[in-house]
Amino acid sequence: MKKSLLTLVFFYPLLVFSQSNNAPSSYDIHDIKITGYLQTQFQMAQSPGISSFSGGDFAENSDNRFMIRRGRLKIDRVDKYSSIVFQIDATQNGVQLMDAFIQLHQPDNRRFQLTAGLFNRPFGYSIVYSSGYRDFPERARVFQTIMPRERDIGAMLSYQPIKELSFLNMDLAVVNGSGLFARDYDSKKDVIGNLSFKFDSLANKKLHIGFGGSIYKGSVRSNTDTYYSDNGNGFTKNTDPSIKGSNLKRNYYGGNIQIQYDNTFGTTSLKAEYVAGTQPGVASSSTVSGTLASQSFSIQPATDLYLRNFSGYYIWFTQQILQSKFSALLAYDVYDPNRKISESQIGMLNNNTTAGDIKFRTLGYGMTYLFSSRLKLTVYNERVINSPTQLTDYNKDIRDDVFTTRLQYRW
Repeated sequence: MKKSLLTLVFFYPLLVFSQSNNAPSSYDIHDIKITGYLQTQFQMAQSPGISSFSGGDFAENSDNRFMIRRGRLKIDRVDKYSSIVFQIDATQNGVQLMDAFIQLHQPDNRRFQLTAGLFNRPFGYSIVYSSGYRDFPERARVFQTIMPRERDIGAMLSYQPIKELSFLNMDLAVVNGSGLFARDYDSKKDVIGNLSFKFDSLANKKLHIGFGGSIYKGSVRSNTDTYYSDNGNGFTKNTDPSIKGSNLKRNYYGGNIQIQYDNTFGTTSLKAEYVAGTQPGVASSSTVSGTLASQSFSIQPATDLYLRNFSGYYIWFTQQILQSKFSALLAYDVYDPNRKISESQIGMLNNNTTAGDIKFRTLGYGMTYLFSSRLKLTVYNERVINSPTQLTDYNKDIRDDVFTTRLQYRW
């Protein structure tokens, strides 16, 4: 029993190397299957009421909390020509729909698949990769900002050759662009393209490499006759009656890589992803926090749009310790919502910058312990850093670090 458990722990990262949310539990023909996972956690923040990308903002007078981070229940079924996936998320905030899609395929050939409904946007690596298998507690700040809650409603065509080119996967999706909880608020649709490669049997099956590139072409409707464009030193105000009802570009470009090596010390994993592009946002205000000013919209934005040139990336490093149940975690991510301006310029008189333009860097470190193939403990700390600006509330690094202890059970 002990030997088989150690074998499972050793190969655990390999087993989860390609866990995708946009798929049933198995493509073998089966009647209804029920799977899922529960994440319960305790968190401590550096200050009460902070804005946080580690499970959401803290309440105004609270610097610690117990919470159900995710409570996923997934139902799926696969038959000869199709499969269906339905997933909900039950937490202290209520019950929310997460996935609801149908996939069509030929009975003896799954090279082509058509997916229709609510599914993860097929952009990059971490968006589609399941939170039930991810080593790190949360996705990077940049992806939580440009693609909050990961999902959208639409249709997707996928192509994966079966034999000679089985390492290749292509996805092309057309979605509303308004995200998980929203109806489409304009007549425009967004297009997502993804190309990925995976090689799982290199160096005597000890080395596993994946990489890919993605593109997102979309837009956001303007509800006013004014928008602000980036001039390199701040924003220029543009006003014209024709701007109201027009659509401003929302374009992303990304690349990613995953490397895993099974060695005598323990499995080593390195994952990285970069994304840049143009993001329509709004100005930070008394009703819109700086962290939300550049976030993608689920409803029609009522105020003037700010067209920002952003960039962001993450690096995740995982090291299994001596082929044991322990793994060490180290992460670094950066999100710069306005890469054309320095932090020292933010808040200068008449340049129209706000807290929505501040760059954040996060250093994360911690450890996981696998009690079994189903039960996992994660202890993790995030050091969140922002450079000083000329804004009153951000003239120094704010105290917004978060420490998390999480217990997860997956079935």
